Amino acid sequence: MDSPRYDARKTALLFVDPYNDFLSEGGKLWPAIQAIAEEVHLLDNLRAIQSATRQAGIQKVIVPHRRWQPGDYECWCHPSPTQRLLMTRKTFAKDSWGGEWHPEFGPQAGDIVVHEHWASSGFANTDLDFQLKQHGISHVILVGLLANTCVETTARYAQELGYHVTLVKDATAAFQREMMHAAHALNGPTYAHSIVDTRALLQALPHA
Repeated sequence: MDSPRYDARKTALLFVDPYNDFLSEGGKLWPAIQAIAEEVHLLDNLRAIQSATRQAGIQKVIVPHRRWQPGDYECWCHPSPTQRLLMTRKTFAKDSWGGEWHPEFGPQAGDIVVHEHWASSGFANTDLDFQLKQHGISHVILVGLLANTCVETTARYAQELGYHVTLVKDATAAFQREMMHAAHALNGPTYAHSIVDTRALLQALPHA
C-alpha cells in the first residue's frame, strides 16, 4: 500500500449511492446498516470528506444505483439475487423519498452525476469512465454504500481500467461486520492502491 498525495486536478471523489434509503432515518436500508454506520461514524466522515474535497477543488462524482421502476428486472434472463430483492423491496424507487438524494450529499454546482448503474459496478453500462477521462482524472477516492458490493465492484473496475484507487474504510458501511472485514482486510489489498481511514485521507488531501 502506498501513501499517495493527491493532485486536485487529477483526483475525483466517487460518492456511491447517496440515497435516503441508505443514509437517512426512515430509509429502507438504513436499519440494516445503522449499527455499523454509527460505529464507524459514517455520516460525520462523509461530511468531513465532502467538505475537504470541495475545499481542495477535487471533482465530486455521484455514482448512483438504478432507481427502481415498475417492470425493472421482471423480464430479465438472469437477474442477480440483489436485483430480485430490489423488485420486492422497491429500493431507491423513482419519484419516492427513498430514491432522492440524502439532503447533505446530493449534487451541487460543478458536481457530476453519472448514469445509473443496474448492478454493482458504477462503470458497467454507464458513462463514468468517459466522464473521468474527459476531466483528466487518474486517481479516484471511493466512499458511500455498500462496502462489499457497489463500492468494491466499482473500485475493482476502476483498477482494471488503470485508475489509482483509494478506499476509505470508515466512509462506508455494510450489513455485517464480516462484510466490512472482507472488503477492507481481505479483498481490498488485492486491488486497491491505498486503504485509509478518514483522518489519514484528510491529511493527504491538498490544503488539508
